[in-house]
Amino acid sequence: MALSTQPYKGTRDFYPEDKRIQNWMFARMREVVERYGYQEYDGPMIEPFELYAAKTGEEIVNQQLYWLIDRGERKLAIRPEMTPTLARMVAGKVHELPRPVRWYCIPNFWRYERPQRGRLREFWQLNVDVLGGDPLLADAEILSLSYDLMRAFKGEEHVSIKLNNRRLMDHFFGTVLGLSPENVLKATKAIDARAKIGEEAYRQWLTDLGITPEQQGQMEEFFHAPFEKTAEKYPCAGVEELRTLFRLMAESGVGEAVVYDPTVMRGLDYYTGTVFEMYDVSPENRRAMFGGGRYDNLVGLFGKERLPGVGLGMGDVTLRNFLEIHGLLPKLEGTIDVFVGLPRLELRATAEGIARACRERGLNVMTPLTADGFGAQLKQASKHGARFAVLLGERELAEGKVIVKNLATGEQLLHPLSEAAGAIPGRS
Repeated sequence: MALSTQPYKGTRDFYPEDKRIQNWMFARMREVVERYGYQEYDGPMIEPFELYAAKTGEEIVNQQLYWLIDRGERKLAIRPEMTPTLARMVAGKVHELPRPVRWYCIPNFWRYERPQRGRLREFWQLNVDVLGGDPLLADAEILSLSYDLMRAFKGEEHVSIKLNNRRLMDHFFGTVLGLSPENVLKATKAIDARAKIGEEAYRQWLTDLGITPEQQGQMEEFFHAPFEKTAEKYPCAGVEELRTLFRLMAESGVGEAVVYDPTVMRGLDYYTGTVFEMYDVSPENRRAMFGGGRYDNLVGLFGKERLPGVGLGMGDVTLRNFLEIHGLLPKLEGTIDVFVGLPRLELRATAEGIARACRERGLNVMTPLTADGFGAQLKQASKHGARFAVLLGERELAEGKVIVKNLATGEQLLHPLSEAAGAIPGRS
């Protein structure tokens, strides 16, 4: 029985053209975050199971975590997210690191969930985090950076940042509605899942938590009220933080991109203050693309030192879908600059000399692994997307020259053998 050529469900094969797109996306991400002074880090793919059980969302731990028992009988998990690893690493050197800590990474993650558009079991994600500094200034920087990420992909006109605050939510659900802290957390998870599970299941979830129809009515009124009305009716620390953030975002020049949305909850247990999601506002793709929020207690799990943090996560699957929908993916050329032909094995030393000279100039060079005629080798060069071909013709070589052909325009010129490498322009 032949083995299947399909990848594991919820994963992707990256053929060279796909990998070029992914690398282009990652390069743009790195450009933006490094302009803000962030440094790249990484951590292990496998962590102790307890690291996620301590603070990651219940849905991820109980339903989506890939885990295993190693030969030492230790229970391990394949990382579903990066923030717990970040907190562990920072806590490990908390007294040595310059403050604030500004780190980013683009690792791959695994979650056992139902594959669908924008959501796979294996995915890559840009994570950007600030630990330390004034919390609201750090929040404002992360929000500004998230908008600049969309600018880098020329997609800013299609997006809006939806902003909320977990302290405001805790005040409303706990103080106003009188729910227990445990039920406040469960209610926020129901709200976060509402669009996915449908109205009937959402209402039943709230009812099962003991939330009365009257309280559910109060919730709907709260969700639809403009910010100033909510601020007037429910004054609290969360309201003041939101007010300050709106002002800071205006100062950063992106105030119009930020809107208040009390239904933005973010499903992870460790969020404590600002939470946000970047939404595509276009009708053909009206969905959350990525988001993040403030977590002030994670580092404290590893010792006495507390270091407040805020971060964002931007997945590669939803970003690529967004770029495809809006026609923002560029046509990426292949990576081969020069194809040096080999019509006869006796000419290999000459061909290798040209190839070495081109590589020393920083050009990417491909050579054929068989001797063949011009037609077959030009066809091979074109299939690999080479920009230029160097052809070794008998008559031209007798004159100490070679043919340099521009494969995009078809133009070909004769150059002295010693000058062939210098005749090929680098990439602009």
